[in-house]
Amino acid sequence: MKLSLQNHRPLGSRRSTLASLAALLLSMGAWPLPLAAAAPSSPDPQALLSASDAVRNPSHGFGLNNTLLEYRQGKQTDSSTLAVYSKADATGQFRSLVRFVAPSRDAGKLMLYSGKDLWFYDPANRASIRLSPQQRLLGQASNGDVVTVNLARDYQATEALEEDVVDGDRQTRRAWRLSLSGRNADASYHRILLWISVDGMRPLKAQFMAESGALLKTAFYRRYQKQLGAERPTETVIIDGLDPSWVTVMRLSDWVRREVPEVWLQRDYLPRFQPE
Repeated sequence: MKLSLQNHRPLGSRRSTLASLAALLLSMGAWPLPLAAAAPSSPDPQALLSASDAVRNPSHGFGLNNTLLEYRQGKQTDSSTLAVYSKADATGQFRSLVRFVAPSRDAGKLMLYSGKDLWFYDPANRASIRLSPQQRLLGQASNGDVVTVNLARDYQATEALEEDVVDGDRQTRRAWRLSLSGRNADASYHRILLWISVDGMRPLKAQFMAESGALLKTAFYRRYQKQLGAERPTETVIIDGLDPSWVTVMRLSDWVRREVPEVWLQRDYLPRFQPE
């Protein structure tokens, strides 16, 4: 389902910065450097994936704002602001309620991710419909990209190779390259290549693949800041696999630890939800 979102004006000097970022990352070394031979004592790839999940996500309930900005040819063409409330279930996987804040035409709409189900609720018609996590929300950001997930629950890491990679700040970093395969058809992507830093287990870069093997998009995890007790990425730059001038930026802000009421994560409660 394609939401109709209101265009916003460009953000001044950020336009050229983002345009050059996308071009340089994809044309000046952001693609993987030649693989180094795996060390004889390579670590468990699934354990590395779990460690990177802990860097991205707190282990407790939390809330934050997610601002999505879409750029084409360096010019901002669309935007959306979401309030996200998440908490982990007994298995360690997160359930999330997403509230649309802006633009005004979408304010009050909701998305609920609970278990393997993703629901969209529009208060205008008081109806909830099931969505696919793979469906695009804005630009290169899919529905599954804006809800909180622990990748280790949905993907199996089958290899860990140590190599150099250029990160989102155009710095060469030593990293583990993990190859992830979806455990089932509910996974948002068929296959993911994920680079995490050897020092600190920080996610640096990911490539998302279709079942055919085609590159769908590349993501760079940037702007690490101290949030809720750990250094976490607060910006993700997503570049289209076919058109590198099509860039989507996700910026996370206003992190807060909070108890997310269980009732908020029930589909039947969506018509009665009121933000605090």
